This record gives sequence, structure tokens and C-alpha cells, in this order.
Amino acid sequence: MPMLALPSLPPPPSMDHQTQTEQKPLVFDASVLRYESNVPAQFIWPEDEKPCAEPPPPLLVPPIDLGAVLSGDPLAISNATRLVNDACQKHGFFLVVNHGVNSQLIKEAHKNIDFFFGMPLSEKQRAQRKPGDHSGYASSFTGRFSSKLPWKETLSFRYCSDHQSSNIVENYFLNVMGEEFRQFGTLCQDYCEAMSTLSLEIMELLGMSLEVGSSYFRDFFEGNDSIMRLNYYPPCQKPDLTLGTGPHCDPTSLTILHQDDVGGLEVYYDEKWHSVHSNTDAFVVNIGDTFMALSNGIYKSCLHRAVVNNRTPRKSMAFFLCPKKDKVVSPPNGLIDTDNPRMYPDFTWPELLEFTQKHYRADMKTLHAFANWLQHKNTP
Repeated sequence: MPMLALPSLPPPPSMDHQTQTEQKPLVFDASVLRYESNVPAQFIWPEDEKPCAEPPPPLLVPPIDLGAVLSGDPLAISNATRLVNDACQKHGFFLVVNHGVNSQLIKEAHKNIDFFFGMPLSEKQRAQRKPGDHSGYASSFTGRFSSKLPWKETLSFRYCSDHQSSNIVENYFLNVMGEEFRQFGTLCQDYCEAMSTLSLEIMELLGMSLEVGSSYFRDFFEGNDSIMRLNYYPPCQKPDLTLGTGPHCDPTSLTILHQDDVGGLEVYYDEKWHSVHSNTDAFVVNIGDTFMALSNGIYKSCLHRAVVNNRTPRKSMAFFLCPKKDKVVSPPNGLIDTDNPRMYPDFTWPELLEFTQKHYRADMKTLHAFANWLQHKNTP
């Protein structure tokens, strides 16, 4: 395909790998650091990126009644597509309620998060993430970066919805953590399957809102090869200095997040940060870079971050919808015309994933930097 007229960017910065020094390697042990009044320098963010001094204004996002949409009610469909289209063009963020996911499944998943992250660090490190891999346990990003570290722990694993990989999550827990984690693995497998189903239903809604048909994006994400991440944000005695997750857009296609009632998620819109009210009956949905490319830039990848507090832990579960590895990310013809030329080159999800794992720390400019890198890479 012809080269696209992308604004020039300097070559993307290399990953800020932990430099080899004589200092003792930093270890993020939440059971210790949650009580420390002296926050290690690596976790202190620059002044212009620190949390807001005053609580930011709430982001007013009407919840989408997904059950009414899927029932085929024309008025509900018309209302939902209008609201979603407006939200995704502005900031890429909305909520879904009446989603059909079993509330007991959600409750049990949160209990298991408490159990896993409450274990001693040495036990959690049995699932330690290996360099360049996106699966496994990470205590902050102490092994990847040396500054602006997030105040959190994560456990990530792959989910694949094709029939050959029907037990991929269960097998991950068995192989990595052992027999005593079989029940945890089964629960996470069930949760991922519920998220996969929900994500395809949301893709129907996005297809209707972009007027390419309800089946277009649903079909594209059938057999998705996705990522599930459990997040745990321990208390921090100096929450005004650090961030649970720094400002970034998700490089994936769609994020479906369930958070507890603690709060801490913030979305950047209209030149300022906004807080997101916690609603345990709803799922938070945000557009990621891959779907931004699929929509030819019409829908915005959501810029967001998470703040921490000094009182109580915060938990969330994020399902990152990703296409099958061989799917070419290219927008439908109906979203391209003389007024809306191609915004990004064709790519596959593994190419973007590799870029974020080996060459670039995901931020608010990931897709732009990736498109530039891809064109330089493919230029003879």
C-alpha cells in the first residue's frame, strides 16, 4: 500500500531498561512499602504528571443498557448508538450496565485477587513475568524501567477463544502455580469466557454506532487472542507523589474493566483530568489504539491513569480484547473516503505488542509512534 502522510515524529525512544549499577536491585514488596513514609525515588512522578492537588471533576458518562440493546428494541439501539458514538469521538470511554455477567462470578474473582496478592512476595514470584513476555506476575515494573514506576502489582495471562485453546487459562495456572491453584484457574477461565462474550456484544454496538453493521467487528474479533490482567494497588503513604498507573492509552483493541468500590480511575478529556465514579454493577469500557486504527481514527483511544490512596487497596480486573494474531488491522472501506483518508498503515496485533514490549513504553502517543516506526522499518 502507498505510504501514508503521517506527521513526522522522531524515532521512538528505546525502552528505559533498568541500568546495571552497583546498587541493590529495587524490589516492590507491597507488604512492606505500603507502610513506608519515604517513597523510593523511582516511584516519584514529575511535577506535571503527579495526581491533581484537588479531586478532579467527575466524568459524566451515561451508562449504556446493553440488555435493552441486545433485545432489539429500536429506541434503545438508537439511543445507545448515539451515546456511544458521542463518547468514543470525544474520549473513548463509556459504561455498560445490564450486561448479563453473573454477579457471583465477579464477586468470587475479586476474592481470589485478595488471596493471590495477599500471599508473600516469594510465592507470587513463582509466576514472575519473564523479560519480553506479557504474561505473569509483575511487582510494579522494576525489571523493565528505572523511573516513573507504577505503584501496583499485576498478574497477566493469555486467553484465546478458539476451540483448540479452550482451557488455556486453567492450564496456565496449573503449569505455573501448581495444583493448589486449579480452582483459581477455573474461575479465571470462566471470567475470561464471560468477558469474551461481552466484548463481542459490545463490538456489535460499536459496529452499529459506526454504521458498518452489527456483525462487522464482531466477526473480526471471533476467535480473539486476548489478555487478562488482575491489578492490585496497595496503599501508599504519599499518594500525592506517585501513580498507580501512569497516563497512557491501551495499545489493545478494547478494555473491559471491573473495579471495586474504592475508586481511583481518571480519564483525560477537554484538557483536564476527570474522576470516574465507581459503580460495581457496571463495566468500564474504553477504546484502545488497535480499535482506533480499525475505526480509521474516528474513535479515540482513551487516555487514562489510576491514582492511589493511603488508606485501602484498590482492585480491578481488565480484559484486553485483541484480534487473532494473523488478522490484519485495517479499517472497513465504509470509513475511508476523500474527506477521511487512511490514518494508519496496516499491521497485525503481534507487531504492535512487540513494539510495546521491546521498543516503547506505552503512553498517550503509542499508536502514532508505532505507525512511524512501522513505516521506517518497511521503507527500503
